[in-house]
Amino acid sequence: MVAKGDIGKVRRVVVEYPQGWLSTFLEKSDNKQASWRTDPQQSGASGAMGDIGTHAANMAEYITGLRIEQLCADLHTHVEGRQLDDDGSVLFRMSNGARGVLYASQISAGEENNLRIRIYGEKGSLDWSQMEPNSLIVRWLERPMEILRTGNDHLYPQAQRHTRTASGHPEGYIEAFANIYRNVAHCIQAKLNDEKVDPVYLDFPGIDEGVRGMEFIESVVKSGTQDDAKWCRMGGQHVVLGID
Repeated sequence: MVAKGDIGKVRRVVVEYPQGWLSTFLEKSDNKQASWRTDPQQSGASGAMGDIGTHAANMAEYITGLRIEQLCADLHTHVEGRQLDDDGSVLFRMSNGARGVLYASQISAGEENNLRIRIYGEKGSLDWSQMEPNSLIVRWLERPMEILRTGNDHLYPQAQRHTRTASGHPEGYIEAFANIYRNVAHCIQAKLNDEKVDPVYLDFPGIDEGVRGMEFIESVVKSGTQDDAKWCRMGGQHVVLGID
């Protein structure tokens, strides 16, 4: 819908990924998942932003087709004794001038894996949540709100081709991995057979997305660890920019 221009030019992106499982000092309770994620020797320069903030940033770029060019971050560690950030917020600017807000937290008590994104265009907006993956809420400027459901015939072919079960059956997280594996396999098979790949099967992350994730982490840490908030440019020299 974004690619087809249904909602018009993207103006605002709000993406959030709150979890609550690290609300306590869980890394000292022999929890292996908590231990490596909060250890800078294993996890790197960032905790929550590196672990789940990257997913939120990737989602914003993937759906809009835009790139985050500048950001200003605020990182914090709430749990005493923890070595990496467990909560943070990011303001960002995208390649078409759109503005965005990203919130990633692992100390939001009671939250599970509540990845959610809202995209606001000139004509309407999209609202999707991983906790309710089969529904897309579409809000229009000049007509009633719609709820689009997985598997229904009115969806674009790109969505239909990635639907695996009949309408009404739960489908989401595990099927998403299966779609990635299938798409990669189709592309490899086409390459081996010297055939042209159907563009619908090119929908999977690659090296560029991985590099973008690392650029995001580096930029967020550079901006978010300073006493006074600074804008940082993603990619290249990561020049710190003055606030305007």
